Order: sequence, then C-alpha cells, then structure tokens
Amino acid sequence: MFAQCTQKCATSVLLIALLCCILSPPAQASKSSEDIRCKCICPPYRNISGHIYNKNVSQKDCNCLHVVEPMPVPGNDVEAYCLLCECKYEERSTTTIKVIIIIYLSVVGALLLYMAFLVLVDPLIRKPDAYTQPLHNEEENEDARSLAAAPTPSGARANTVLERVEGAQQRWKRQVQEQRKTVFDRHKMLS
Repeated sequence: MFAQCTQKCATSVLLIALLCCILSPPAQASKSSEDIRCKCICPPYRNISGHIYNKNVSQKDCNCLHVVEPMPVPGNDVEAYCLLCECKYEERSTTTIKVIIIIYLSVVGALLLYMAFLVLVDPLIRKPDAYTQPLHNEEENEDARSLAAAPTPSGARANTVLERVEGAQQRWKRQVQEQRKTVFDRHKMLS
C-alpha cells in the first residue's frame, strides 16, 4: 500500500512540474503573437480574386488598411476594395488549449497504463482458485441438464423447497427461451 501511495505521489508531482514548465507565462506582460490576430476576408473585386489576410495587429489597427498587404488594387480603388473586406479581431488563449491537451493526454496515458497493468500483471496476481473452478463447472452442467430435461407437469405438487425453486427456475428459463424465439422471429419478419 505504501508503494502505491509513493508511486501516485511521485506521478502527481511529476505532472505538476511538467504543467508548470510548459504553462509558465512568458517574460513579457503582453499576449504572445499567436494569441491575437486580425483576419480580413476580401471578396473578388473586378479582375482580382478573393483572398483571406491574417496579421498580428492590435484591435484598434484591425482594418483593411493595416492588414491587407500588399494592396492588390491601385491607390484610387483602395477605399472601394476595403469597404468590401470584412475584418474581425480574434483572440484565443493558447495556455488554456495547452492545459486541456495535457489533461486529455494524461487521462489517455493513465488509461493505457491501467490497461497494460490489467493485461500483463493481473493474470500473474490472480491464480485460479481451486474452489471456484468446480463451482463454475457444476453450474454449466446444471444448465445443460435443466435444458435437456423435460418440463414437469404443472399439476404435480412440489414437495420440497428445492423442487419448488427448481420448478420456478425451469419456468423462468422456458419464458426466456420463448421471448428469445419471439424476438428473433420478429426480427426475421422485419428484415
């Protein structure tokens, strides 16, 4: 138990250290250039095809004149071209994206480790139990015998509790078999 706690604690500390290293804010106080951009979508104009322009500028400079470079139209058509363009300021948090990806990968990694544990180590730990194996074999034999046995007449009176339980079990098994047959017959009719 102590070894499991030590392993979990070490994993937690390692994960926290990794998160701190990756997510530590840059030395500059402003946002990184990947977090902000201005996107201008300009439709076709005269003989010029439509184009999408992206540039890292501040929100106040997010317009066609600052983003569209080089300007595809001559000087006197710039204003008409820029009126057609739709510019949007976009802001995102790459830090949040990194955190979500790290959490997702951590969960997937933990599940993979658990799966590897179950596949490799669990069969070594669990030895076949000498008591449960004969019980499973007995249950399988009883199921085979009960299905092969003829149904008891409903008028016969059960003398012992065991006979009553067996009778109820047989009726239940017949009902299940009838339900299966009905479901599969209906399925065949519908297909």
